[in-house]
Amino acid sequence: MGLAALFASTFCELCGLFMFGPLLLFTLKARGLDTAEVGLISASQWLGMVLATPFTAGWVRRLGPQGALQASGVVPLLALLGITLSTYAPLWAGLYLIAGAAGALRWIVAESTVAELAPAAWRGRIVGLYETMVGATFVLGPALLALIGTEGAGAEASRWTALALVALGVLLTALVPKREHPADEDVRLGWHGIFDALRAAPAVMVVGFVGGFFEAGLASLLPLFGLAHGFPVAQAALLVSASGLGSALMMVPVGLAADRWSLERIWRWCARVNLCATLLLPLVGLFPAAHPLAWGIAFAWGGAGGALYTLAMVDIGHRHQGVALVNATAVLVMSYTLGGLCAPAFGASALQFAPIWGLPILLSLVAGLGLRALVKH
Repeated sequence: MGLAALFASTFCELCGLFMFGPLLLFTLKARGLDTAEVGLISASQWLGMVLATPFTAGWVRRLGPQGALQASGVVPLLALLGITLSTYAPLWAGLYLIAGAAGALRWIVAESTVAELAPAAWRGRIVGLYETMVGATFVLGPALLALIGTEGAGAEASRWTALALVALGVLLTALVPKREHPADEDVRLGWHGIFDALRAAPAVMVVGFVGGFFEAGLASLLPLFGLAHGFPVAQAALLVSASGLGSALMMVPVGLAADRWSLERIWRWCARVNLCATLLLPLVGLFPAAHPLAWGIAFAWGGAGGALYTLAMVDIGHRHQGVALVNATAVLVMSYTLGGLCAPAFGASALQFAPIWGLPILLSLVAGLGLRALVKH
């Protein structure tokens, strides 16, 4: 019952967030902001996560896992409500940053709980199932946005629908039973704990960064990429759904493979797929007839990027328990969110200043970094 409530509450909250995010991009673009400015405002959510993540283990110890989950739902709800009721773009950036900071709490405590409770022989499949649920929200959020509308009255209805989903997630969180992590005096918190976990598995954290860059960060950038290359607004939003579909369909098979075969081997194949898909990207910019290829590339990015993160979570679940697992999860989430921050911030600038080649070059460098880290792992 506890895991079911956790799955359901996270599902509703993320559907609302991934519905709200692309709509915010379109709203800012309609106000006349250039692509780089829109990308920076979008990145503020990921900046909030990065800033808060080192301290989440301490907050989980103070509030308990259930209290942290409650706070991580209420604060983003209030932040999105503030964005909906105001018209000042700099305030939106600040509120989006606060929502991201609170979201780090949910992310870390939910991920670490799933990894800790899963039996070792089934950990890949169970973590993969959880990540499949998360990946489904990448699909359904933007799909609901495209269905309800992105302009005029449709956009207003979409905003309130997104808020209702986040509120439902808060209510479902109350059904998660209280659970205390055992105290572990040997495990350090804050930045000391972050550095301990980073030293223990640096390659895993590099892979987490690459996974966040391609799965979560590019989800914020794909609508802008579509608009820059002549896609209609609704089709540009559905590029995010293609990425999310890759996440949703690939996590359980990848987790099953990790339970049966070498984790490192599966990891390397995912990194190779990620790089190969990236090398096809210039075709979309050079040839309008190749536009349908963008959906396949986005699908590969979502699947391979999400798999890199999922396998990293399985790896640290094998290595750690209790507070040490919370710390290791925090480091993985921090590296993932750094990737999510860098993708829209640098990718939007690359897209603006070199529409055809800037983004492919940037993405190829990041994909190559992930593959190199795994080869040396």
